[in-house]
Amino acid sequence: MKYSKEDKPERAGGAGAGSRAVPVALVVIVLCAFSFYLGGIYSTGLGLLDAIQPAPTALVTLGAGTTARHSSDDDQARPASTAAVVAFPECPADLQDYTPCTDPKRWRRYGNYRLSFMERHCPPPPDRQQCLVPPPKGYKPPIRWPKSKDQCWYRNVPYDWINSQKSNQHWLVKEGDRFRFPGGGTMFPNGVGAYVDLMQDLVPGMRDGTVRTALDTGCGVASWGGDLLGRGILTVSLAPRDNHEAQVQFALERGIPAILGIISTQRLPFPSAAFDMAHCSRCLIPWTEFGGLYLLEIHRAQKADFDRLKKTLASMCFKLYNVKGDIAVWQKSTDATACYDKLTPITTPAKCDDSVDPDAAWYVPMRSCVTPPSAKYKKLGLNATPKWPQRLTVAPERINVVPGSSAAAFKQDDARWKLRAKHYKTLLPALGSDKIRNVMDMNTVYGGFAGSLIKDPVWVMNVVSSYGPNSLGVVYDRGLIGVNHDWCEAFSTYPRTYDLLHLDGLFTAESHRCEMKFVLLEMDRILRPTGYAIIRESTYFLDSVAPIAKGMRWSCEKHNTENKADKDKILICQKKLWAGKQ
Repeated sequence: MKYSKEDKPERAGGAGAGSRAVPVALVVIVLCAFSFYLGGIYSTGLGLLDAIQPAPTALVTLGAGTTARHSSDDDQARPASTAAVVAFPECPADLQDYTPCTDPKRWRRYGNYRLSFMERHCPPPPDRQQCLVPPPKGYKPPIRWPKSKDQCWYRNVPYDWINSQKSNQHWLVKEGDRFRFPGGGTMFPNGVGAYVDLMQDLVPGMRDGTVRTALDTGCGVASWGGDLLGRGILTVSLAPRDNHEAQVQFALERGIPAILGIISTQRLPFPSAAFDMAHCSRCLIPWTEFGGLYLLEIHRAQKADFDRLKKTLASMCFKLYNVKGDIAVWQKSTDATACYDKLTPITTPAKCDDSVDPDAAWYVPMRSCVTPPSAKYKKLGLNATPKWPQRLTVAPERINVVPGSSAAAFKQDDARWKLRAKHYKTLLPALGSDKIRNVMDMNTVYGGFAGSLIKDPVWVMNVVSSYGPNSLGVVYDRGLIGVNHDWCEAFSTYPRTYDLLHLDGLFTAESHRCEMKFVLLEMDRILRPTGYAIIRESTYFLDSVAPIAKGMRWSCEKHNTENKADKDKILICQKKLWAGKQ
């Protein structure tokens, strides 16, 4: 209802003024009641639209046998308490490889400039899918690591195009019911192992723990990153969703870290100075175009013809480190006086000003300027970082710029997660075995959960909220990997790519922004059939999760934490393997 100045009653004395005091009082009471109503909505983790929309029509009421036994305070497993279950429908078969924010069906809506249509473009809320993504026909649990590095089931990633187009380069070969990965590639005529051996001769730091984290752009099926895993180097393989069907899906099916992404107009979801090495092997990225903009992005995130490339890199404070055959190694300078101080806002390339945080990486446009090493840090470069594995347990200097963080908080967090991981393994014996390979910590702070699993046959994608303190730089300084992300949107990966999803207080922290139902549906999309979820939350939120999880065909059990007096509880869920009806 709208009010105008003409509608507003004028002040008057006598009985008229007293008679209008009652409506004013009523308005105050109504507003107070409405504020309590809104507070109730947001405290439940539901959005306003959830509260005013009618309840879903597809409800399945649970029997009494599913009620949790709250009278017991021991650590005995018990089913989660639920009253009603939302039954989600099955998605159409053509969505079996659905990637919501990089959906080829939506590409025509966006421009072709620098292939920006391949960047993240998430559907608006009314267009979000509220269904369960089906597995391909004949899907079965993936081959276990380390055998999976060399082979995977054909029916799990049934793409013949990449096989027919890349068979001459020996990316992969179809043999019976599986794909085999011989370790070939355009630049690997003698196999990826021989190629990496040559690189180690050029870069001795790849042998002694100096180089721990790497970025592989245009990764193919991630054979380079897969080989480095056996050499103690953790690689993030990056590729767009393009006509090379499911490069990233092949990588993750093999048990190798990878995400969907493209160097175009937006920064990659990594902090500055994140990687010890960046690699490109015939990746078809026009490095010297657009004023060297793509090289500038690699420069930020990493500690054409050769002459043009050499000139462009030199202007960005890189120096030619070593060359042999077709391999050229460039090293990023850490000497401010030798190069960076000579750059100004009017040089080419320009020196970045302080208007944009160099660590900011979530929907931040790339800029045609060089990001110099931060003056906040006294120590710069690989030589200033402890070698692997010592760097895992040393509080990095960057922790001092994370709000609310300190070296003492880092040590406490590390000790806390060692205890928690030990407890998790008693609740989920598969954790630490070859049944779990690809792990995601959905809302980490310093990568403590990943650090506690470092001796297990797993790798962990650490996710740091784009709306909280940006501690992702600390994760990388420890020798771990991760990305910035907002869980109100879909993650940059294919369906069925992770064996274990872990979250700690995510709904408590983000329920005022992100609707729980869509976060859980996204978890179901990226979780492999027979995969697990560890949800550590308050009892209130766990009871809210339970009916949604049941509707997603998950089986869940509630447990106490390692501290039985803790108000939080742990929900261990497993996703069922089901065949699509379509």
